[in-house]
Amino acid sequence: MIERSEERDEALRAALPHVPALGWTRAALSAGLADLGRDALEQDWLFPRGPVEAIEAWCDLADRDMEAAAVAEDLAAQRIPARIRRVVLIRLEQAAPHKDAVRRALAVQSLPWNLASAARTVARTADAMWAAAGDTSADFSWYTRRATLAGVYGATLAFWLQDQSPEGMATEAFLDRRLAGLARFQKMQRKA
Repeated sequence: MIERSEERDEALRAALPHVPALGWTRAALSAGLADLGRDALEQDWLFPRGPVEAIEAWCDLADRDMEAAAVAEDLAAQRIPARIRRVVLIRLEQAAPHKDAVRRALAVQSLPWNLASAARTVARTADAMWAAAGDTSADFSWYTRRATLAGVYGATLAFWLQDQSPEGMATEAFLDRRLAGLARFQKMQRKA
């Protein structure tokens, strides 16, 4: 479980505008804290593992924001595939103003010594997406659903990072193709 606090959330939101120029670094965290009128040394107790922990905390904050938006939209009337589609799109829509920060976060997490952090982050995000979609499974499908969604979301996120289409229409089409392919695969499995 990741530590959550209002102080951490504020520091992350304040650091985000500095990340495109400074990357996920102590300098970006210091600049964000300075914007809040707080001491730059606070980052040592807010994020003891440094920028890698800040990235994990930011992803957790984005997960919570996504879940809140999904609850506000009241997706319960939709079927599960439509809910999942909408939750993924909510996450990308919320990240759109911070595309460079996402890109830089992925670059940091792709370093070999940060792969455990990346795995934790993607696992939490897939779980948050299923929770936002209303999944209540408690059997083996709990794991397979999250693993499958992690793959779909990862591919969609990579596509989204290079998408220049208006309103992200190409990303939506890409996500729809991934979800349709997954549905065909699941249908074939049920027949087998």
